[in-house]
Amino acid sequence: MAANGAPGAITQGSPTQGGVGESTLRPDGALKVTGEFAYSSDMWHENMLWGQILRSPVAHAEIVSIDTGEALATPGVYAVMTYDDLPAEVTHYGLEIQDTPVLAHGKVRHHGEPVAIVAADHPETARRAAAKIRVEYRDLPVITDEASATAPDAVLVHDGRTDGHARHVPHPNIVHRQPIIRGDVAAARRRADVIVTGEYHFGMQDQAFLGPESGLAVPAQDGGVDLYVATQWLHSDLSQIAPVLGLPPEKVRMTLAGVGGAFGGREDLSMQIHACLLALRTGKPVKIVYNRFESFFGHVHRHPAKLSYEHGATKDGRLTHVMCRIVLDGGAYASSSPAVVGNAASLGIGPYAVDDVDIEALALYTNNPPCGAMRGFGAVQACFAYEAQMDKLATRLGMDPVELRQRNAMDQGTVMPTGQVVDSPAPVAELLRRVKAMPLPPERQWETTEGADVRQLPGGLSNTTHGEGVVRGVGYAVGIKNVGFSEGFDDYSTARVRLEAVAGEPVATVHTAMAEVGQGGVTVHAQIARTELGVARVTIHPADTRVGSAGSTSASRQTYVTGGAVKNACELVREKVLETGRRRFGPYHPAWATAELRLEGGKVVTAGGEVLADLVDVLGDEAVEAEEEWRHRPTEPFDPRTGQGNGHVQYSFAAHRAVVEVDTELGLVKVVELACAQDVGKALNPLSVVGQIQGGTTQGLGMAVMEEILVDPTTGRVRNPSFTDYLIPTILDTPAIPVDVLELADRHAPYGLRGVGEAPTLSSTPAVLAAIRDATGLELNRAPVRPEHLTGM
Repeated sequence: MAANGAPGAITQGSPTQGGVGESTLRPDGALKVTGEFAYSSDMWHENMLWGQILRSPVAHAEIVSIDTGEALATPGVYAVMTYDDLPAEVTHYGLEIQDTPVLAHGKVRHHGEPVAIVAADHPETARRAAAKIRVEYRDLPVITDEASATAPDAVLVHDGRTDGHARHVPHPNIVHRQPIIRGDVAAARRRADVIVTGEYHFGMQDQAFLGPESGLAVPAQDGGVDLYVATQWLHSDLSQIAPVLGLPPEKVRMTLAGVGGAFGGREDLSMQIHACLLALRTGKPVKIVYNRFESFFGHVHRHPAKLSYEHGATKDGRLTHVMCRIVLDGGAYASSSPAVVGNAASLGIGPYAVDDVDIEALALYTNNPPCGAMRGFGAVQACFAYEAQMDKLATRLGMDPVELRQRNAMDQGTVMPTGQVVDSPAPVAELLRRVKAMPLPPERQWETTEGADVRQLPGGLSNTTHGEGVVRGVGYAVGIKNVGFSEGFDDYSTARVRLEAVAGEPVATVHTAMAEVGQGGVTVHAQIARTELGVARVTIHPADTRVGSAGSTSASRQTYVTGGAVKNACELVREKVLETGRRRFGPYHPAWATAELRLEGGKVVTAGGEVLADLVDVLGDEAVEAEEEWRHRPTEPFDPRTGQGNGHVQYSFAAHRAVVEVDTELGLVKVVELACAQDVGKALNPLSVVGQIQGGTTQGLGMAVMEEILVDPTTGRVRNPSFTDYLIPTILDTPAIPVDVLELADRHAPYGLRGVGEAPTLSSTPAVLAAIRDATGLELNRAPVRPEHLTGM
């Protein structure tokens, strides 16, 4: 029985909608802006129960005892489960390292860790029952930073590690370490005329998606379970869920429910296993929906970081060497920390050509909240630091900061610090030229004939200033981000495409497991099908695990990889259709024997445009279907000692210019404009591309001036788990974001495209910081910037 609110197929097709390269409107757009779209939290099922999670109030403690008796005796409660009630030998899960317990066992390792779960007939009953569970804790020392994590007598966050990274790290509280060494830094230092150093701190950022974690688990007659859930990676979820339930994968059927944003925060599991456990225990459907407070504890965050850098240059501005050490706080569990370390290290010097480098990146186990994937994935933290260094170096050399960057900009053919040759366009200098050439916004825009427009001033509607002490600043930054999964990961996607005649019209159906999380993949898949199959109507089948894996909606990879799979499947379908046509109509026209046929406008046409047959006549009563995979070229792991290796598939680049106005007396900042230039290879949907760039830019703005999860350094407790205290940009904070899109095709990618979504998140943050430095003259080595950093308070 299908759950009410589960997503249905989306059919696209009208005279105004087109193929690849056209700005096609999203089929789910109107539903979302009118509030009619069914998100996972909207799902409902007859006789449904509600699940609730009891979380740890402390960051590190032994669990002495758990008493569930009073909770079980609560009227309306159907089940209470702890670690001891788990049904299978497998009790832990994880993206790379299976170190996360389904429910805490023996001890808790971070504030908010799940300890017990409850199912009841009403959400308030479930919450009250969870509050009645009595847990006795015995406090343990809290590990919150590198000093406490790596001290000789440090308490181990995880005892007895056996994962593949353990033998390469100097301390068990280090999740992963990646050095990258190339050239001779000692000799290069002697050639340097100028050396600048800096220590930078980057805060913990939340993905802050608007749709909290939610899902519905429905027990099935075959002893399995159907799970409708908001996630980023259906098949990865499946591979972690099934072993814990003690079920074969085919008995755990997953369907993507409506997703209200993700940005990396849904790549790890949250409530999936808990809902399934309760459904199988009670024999009833179980729905779990986090509130906003729970959501801050229910997903990973962006790694906070401490970054130490040294840059050297000749007096004419040529970089001689870069040394850096990047320490990422991974929190209590590994999540994707090893991959984040690999990205931070391999992209740690930025989009610059430097022959001599010495890089070290590592991630720690601590008792802080777990950290993992978030838009930009390790490259964001590094970009903040290396771009601050480039500004510092430009000041010491008396050079224009854009000219310094252009003088050292990498290009196609540049050798990366890992030894990998960049074999596709890398227009770093051109992007900087373009963004600098954009017209600057008018100054003093707050001045009107009626007086000051406070909305245009620092502080906005708080009406704290009318322009006194407001100074303008301009700053630049550029970044480099890898596209797709790296370091030897078998990154592929699968697509099933079906073409048939429905009511006298050819209709294509595209079925993938791609998670549509707001990036617009469902639109692009239809565009590809229209382009390759020449049909107007395309149905996008709901994403589920009944088709092969599409991988994760992350790493800017879905249009590249799943789009490639859809293109492959469409090409195979087209060949099958043409072969059918040759069998049916070939004898009557010699053109059928040629290979120069295409499908266009629902017809089979020659290269010269001659119509050979109507596509509906070719199909007849048959349907043509193909399922194809698409793999990008292979990568390899970085050497654990030197960091050498062809670790990445593709790189993306974006440059920003920020214009800010700062009230230097009150410490208030107004970002007036964040102009961006980005190479996208090929804009499959230009409107969507610009939206992705503007969205990523806005998240970078948030990190620059407002967003940070605050963790008490002595207790490890999260201090601001709400949108009241964790601030994100609103429309009043969002500046003008003009975008200049460059299209330089990558010959290795489908249609020449380049991943779009992450690169603008990198360079927007350091551009804003550079502009604030320009306005104030302050060093500002920390993100986000707070008012007290600008006033000396």
